[in-house]
Amino acid sequence: MTIEYKVNQPISVEEFCELLSNTSLGARRPLHNKDLIQGMLDNANLVVTAWQQGKLLGLARSVTDFHYCCYLSDLAVHEGIQSQGIGRNLIKLTKEQLNDLCSVILLAAPLAEGYYPKIGFEQHDSAWILRSISQLS
Repeated sequence: MTIEYKVNQPISVEEFCELLSNTSLGARRPLHNKDLIQGMLDNANLVVTAWQQGKLLGLARSVTDFHYCCYLSDLAVHEGIQSQGIGRNLIKLTKEQLNDLCSVILLAAPLAEGYYPKIGFEQHDSAWILRSISQLS
């Protein structure tokens, strides 16, 4: 199987949604809201993709300053080809786009929590999420 990796190759909302629907992230992303999905793609400033014969099979979508921190918001590999090193390669290629001192930061989906320590990520105990302005006191 030959996988071609690309950096910042434009992808469509349909390609992104199709990939996500074939991963555990599909249930955790608003695939029905095409405007929101388009915004996710438009405003990510580092997207590394994996392709086979013109079909999107993997993606690492990040927001970064390229020097200090890179938030890897989506790491998705089609369930039919997982465990072949594609996710690791997507992360490696993402890291190669960054300054050596730039940290890659992510929040793991529950089904992926065991994956990241196996490939070298360190767990951090103090991540915080604010989902709505109404939560501010």
